[in-house]
Amino acid sequence: MKIAIIQFGGTNCDMDVLHVLKDVVGVDAETVWYKEESLNGFDGVVVPGGFSYGNYLRAGAIAARTPIMDSVKKVAAEGKPVLGICNGFQILTEARLLEGALTTNEYPKFRCHWTNLRVETANIPFTSKFRKGEVIRLPIAHMEGKFYAEEPTLSELDENEQVVFRYVDEKGRATDKSNPNGSLENIAGIVNASRNVLGLMPHPERASELILGSDEGRKIFESMADYITENF
Repeated sequence: MKIAIIQFGGTNCDMDVLHVLKDVVGVDAETVWYKEESLNGFDGVVVPGGFSYGNYLRAGAIAARTPIMDSVKKVAAEGKPVLGICNGFQILTEARLLEGALTTNEYPKFRCHWTNLRVETANIPFTSKFRKGEVIRLPIAHMEGKFYAEEPTLSELDENEQVVFRYVDEKGRATDKSNPNGSLENIAGIVNASRNVLGLMPHPERASELILGSDEGRKIFESMADYITENF
């Protein structure tokens, strides 16, 4: 098993993800520069956080149009898992691998703090280690994290159980106060219809060891690794 971690100009969470995959989860992983055109030999992909190309035009817009993203789409089409974190989520929506868009926070400032998330879907390659309805704690760090989609798309996401995480309070209630960026329906993460491409705004790699304040994020990477082991 080998997982690719895509690097763009402005990516800054690549080494964190590499550490978690190799040193915490214990799987083979490798960074791949965006100018590479092939992901042959990789069984999964992580598009990490950061500020690719300074978020010019729109967050993730330029990165989504680089050569490597054609290969990421191919990996996704093969049913292999693709995980986008924060800027990676933005890139996946810009590349149309995921529905919706990430826009400027309702309070238009950079927000960096812990959030509570409720696991809405526990039967996908990234959440097998969780229970449906479980409340976990992961940090956010973004200015453009407000999830937006038209009403028909929101209804489809809900009906197909494609909403994976919602911002909630400590008791698991999706309130306005627990929503850090104004995301519609408190959405923090979604999966594609094929259920093998996940995007989320919070950073699981920053909550994968207890010394950081939470190790619940590692379960996302462990679930991803288990899925690869069982299917590829």
